[in-house]
Amino acid sequence: MARQLYVRFVASGTTSLITLYDDAAPRTAAAIWDALKAPVRNTSLHAIFAGQEIMLDLPESARTFDPTGIPDEHQTCFPSPGDCLWFYQGANAMKGLEFEMWEIGMFYGSGRTFGPLGWTPVNIFGTITDNLEGFAAECADMRMTGAKELELGRHGA
Repeated sequence: MARQLYVRFVASGTTSLITLYDDAAPRTAAAIWDALKAPVRNTSLHAIFAGQEIMLDLPESARTFDPTGIPDEHQTCFPSPGDCLWFYQGANAMKGLEFEMWEIGMFYGSGRTFGPLGWTPVNIFGTITDNLEGFAAECADMRMTGAKELELGRHGA
C-alpha cells in the first residue's frame, strides 16, 4: 500500500490525503516522510503568483535532511490540481531573501512554477487523492480571508 500524508486545516478540520510518489520521486518522498516523524503545524500562505497553490514552510523541527542532496525527480513547471511539490532555495539565492526556503507547495487547481527568477522546475513528490474538493475550497477562501494554519503529518503510521 502506498504511503500517505494528511494535510489538515486546523481551524475547520478539513482534511485531505496525499499519496506519495515512492516510485517516481523516491528520494524526495522519503525525505518528506522522514521529516514528518511528528506532525508539523505552520501558517500557510496563498501563492498568487504561481496560480492556485498554497505554500507551507517546513518548520525548523522537521528540517532533518540535507536539502541540497535531493536530486531532480519527477519535475515539472506546470503542476496539476492536487500535485504536491518540494522546493528548496538557499539563503541569499535571490536578492533580498537572506533566509532559506524549505517549501512544500500544494496545488488545488492549475498553476505554474514561474517566479521572480523565472521558470523553476520543482519535484512533485505526491498528489492529493482524497478530498481535493474540500482542500480546494479552503485554499480558494485564503485568497479572500488570508493565511491559515495547516497541519501536515503521516497518515496511518
